[in-house]
Amino acid sequence: MTKEIQAEDYSVFHEDYQRKLGETVSANAAMRQGPKEASRSQDAERALTPNYSIELEAGDVTNQKHSGRCWMFSGLNVLRMNVMKNLKLKNMELSQNYLMFYDKLEKSNAFLEYILETRDQEDDSREVLFLFSGCSSDGGYWEYFRNLVDKYGVLPKEFMPETYSSSNSDQMDDLLQAKLSEEACVLRRHAKEGKSLEELEQEKAEMMKVNYRILSVCLGEPPHSFTYEVRDTDKKFIRLENITPLEFFKKYADVPVDDYLSIIHDPEENKSYGKSYTVKFCNNVIGKEGVRYLNLPIERLKELAIASLKDGHALWFACDVLKCSDRKDGLLSKSLFEYDKLISSPLFSDGFQMSKAEQMKYHESVPNHAMTLVGVDLDADGKPTKWRVENSWGKDVGKDGFFVMDDAWFDEFVYQIVVDKKYLKPEELAAYEKEPTLLPAWDPLCSSLD
Repeated sequence: MTKEIQAEDYSVFHEDYQRKLGETVSANAAMRQGPKEASRSQDAERALTPNYSIELEAGDVTNQKHSGRCWMFSGLNVLRMNVMKNLKLKNMELSQNYLMFYDKLEKSNAFLEYILETRDQEDDSREVLFLFSGCSSDGGYWEYFRNLVDKYGVLPKEFMPETYSSSNSDQMDDLLQAKLSEEACVLRRHAKEGKSLEELEQEKAEMMKVNYRILSVCLGEPPHSFTYEVRDTDKKFIRLENITPLEFFKKYADVPVDDYLSIIHDPEENKSYGKSYTVKFCNNVIGKEGVRYLNLPIERLKELAIASLKDGHALWFACDVLKCSDRKDGLLSKSLFEYDKLISSPLFSDGFQMSKAEQMKYHESVPNHAMTLVGVDLDADGKPTKWRVENSWGKDVGKDGFFVMDDAWFDEFVYQIVVDKKYLKPEELAAYEKEPTLLPAWDPLCSSLD
């Protein structure tokens, strides 16, 4: 039976508040500045100095602006380091708009294919409703990025620069969402009326022409080849004439993306360490593999990350960037905000008394952002104390766009790294390659990264 708040309860609340806090400086500060600033720890902030024993050279920080392409920006940031090295360039940027075009096109095709796959399900089935919920989303995963560059390659940004819609994707996404929902509705209606799968596929082919036109109007049509002219750090003039994006990717990015595997830390009770997992409908390119994860303890993720960084290889990783973070100064630390002292309650310490597994299970914390690991600070025993993070929010956040993450934050809010399979133990690689356990489309592990 539900018990409502009674008048006498207010007296109890008031007396408890006066006894615990009353007119304290912290309470007054919270009312003026908000709870984050009022509870900020100077000790934690001082510990997050941007100095690292291992630090990779990265280009200028990129800016995804008002779009959900963090996963794509992070992937391109990893690739461009090789392009810069191979062409001896101080800085360059790869076109995010180019990959965005093909990602949206491929996602449109995948969505309509999944609609045909589920055409016999009831309209209110959980899978059908899930498919309709975000068919034009910007979000993605490492495997989405891998599928795109494997199929379409990459090219320097100047050959397909940003447009209004690539940097401010809401209007385009709303338009595409409305059209895709309409198309899916028509396909399901015609399936109920008895049209054959062949007839439905023919209808889908016509629908894809419209989707292509929407993307071309908003983003521009991608070039099929280009001529790249640039001077390297030795002032040598370079001309790559009439090269295709796929040729450019294979020759100058030179990253074996098919060998880069997703390693996760998911301690939920329905997951086991040393096993691989995939997620239903979590794919952007039909004909290529969707997401696949190997679940390992968090300490193993750190060992793999350190090994890669020591060899000069940056890492794509996914995390919950909204937790215990300061966007302006680029700080990621569990100790940064002392809410337990501000509220005078142990319930606000150590992740609100929820384990990492519980936070995931109840969607209190899920992976929601991808960034790039480009450095780490190791103590005398070789253990990490803090990590250097390249973000994609422009140079005006953090220190010229770079964040500092302490090791305790890594433990709690990092969920995935992508690393070359050569760093895995034979038994880990064998576990990855086994038939993965299929998870439902709404598993918290596959929350959209944007």
